[in-house]
Amino acid sequence: MSHSYPIITLKAGKEKTVLQKHPWVFSGAIAKEPSNLQEGDIVGLHSSSGHYLATGHFHKGTILVRCFDYSNRTIDASVWEEKISSAINYRKALKLIDSNSTNAFRLIHAEGDGFPGLVVDVYGNTAIVQCYTKGMYLARHDIAEAIKNCFPDKITAVYDKSAETMAKQGAVAGVDGFLWKNENYVNDEFVVENGIKFSIDFINGQKTGFFIDQRDNRTLVKHYSKGRSVLNTFCYTGGFSLYALEGGAAKVHSVDSSKKAIEGVERNMLLNFPGANHESFAEDVMTFFRKTDENYDLIILDPPAYAKHLSQVKNAMVGYRNLNTEGLKRIKPGGILFTFSCSQAVDKELFRKVIFQAAVQAGRNVRIMHQVTQPADHPVSIYHPEAEYLKGLVLFVE
Repeated sequence: MSHSYPIITLKAGKEKTVLQKHPWVFSGAIAKEPSNLQEGDIVGLHSSSGHYLATGHFHKGTILVRCFDYSNRTIDASVWEEKISSAINYRKALKLIDSNSTNAFRLIHAEGDGFPGLVVDVYGNTAIVQCYTKGMYLARHDIAEAIKNCFPDKITAVYDKSAETMAKQGAVAGVDGFLWKNENYVNDEFVVENGIKFSIDFINGQKTGFFIDQRDNRTLVKHYSKGRSVLNTFCYTGGFSLYALEGGAAKVHSVDSSKKAIEGVERNMLLNFPGANHESFAEDVMTFFRKTDENYDLIILDPPAYAKHLSQVKNAMVGYRNLNTEGLKRIKPGGILFTFSCSQAVDKELFRKVIFQAAVQAGRNVRIMHQVTQPADHPVSIYHPEAEYLKGLVLFVE
């Protein structure tokens, strides 16, 4: 059934990207819009000749409309259920649902799953919703209900983590943060990823509580860790460290500036490898590099996003170059460096260029072993290549 939402009309010739299902419509493409639109309103997008093109959320900014549907229909509970069912079927194809070894995965990855401005991560029996746009925030209760209906045997609670991402839009944490929970709900003590146990603090932890997007790359660290001394920087709660020990690392050091993160590392170590040859350091990574005289066989550099906007890219390049220069200096001959950028504004070519600069600056001969990215439950729509935010290189250092 069609619905007459407020109409935004494009300039002549600006409909091509919408017809190609790119979800972003920039303000410069707009010919006409109603004067009374509110942030997050659902709108219909029309061509200059008046033909319906898409349905999306209106937002004040450079990206004026984020499209999430291409059928001229009413957006109700059935639409969200249809889209979430599609996301579930995709994760079933990935063998992530009903897996005996992994029960932490991303259920909704924003534009990659047709939900611009929304991520949903699943930790055991709990789904964590985090909204990045007002439109998705306004729809969060309907989305939580759809998750409940589509996942009745798995999810017993849906928790809203949007207060930190939507604070400027007036979002506040609820009484207990839950959008819905079963009357018998008890949070799982820990989740399992490839057989390794993780204690997840989805209420107070960063993002939704864990960095699921490094799952495949953690597995690669495990593959190369046997007998090696390993340094895991920006370690958060120790994901790479645990995989290194699982892979037979001789020694692992974990470094993070957050004492709270280091406490998480220690909890996870007790869950999996009590008594392991592991040491944690609650210290700034660059300070740690300057103070230590120890070299390692394998180093992981996984910093937070240095550039969240294009305007920050120049400074970010300096930061990435300096960090990787220090890392390359600390690698033993024949060692391996895992280096990452999660800055969407920094593309693969630019990141590779800055690693080249770091190798020159460090005076090390380097070969690229692997070029890595985010896992398949963080899908990139063929219509929206910008969603490929995580990029990484695995380097052999002579």
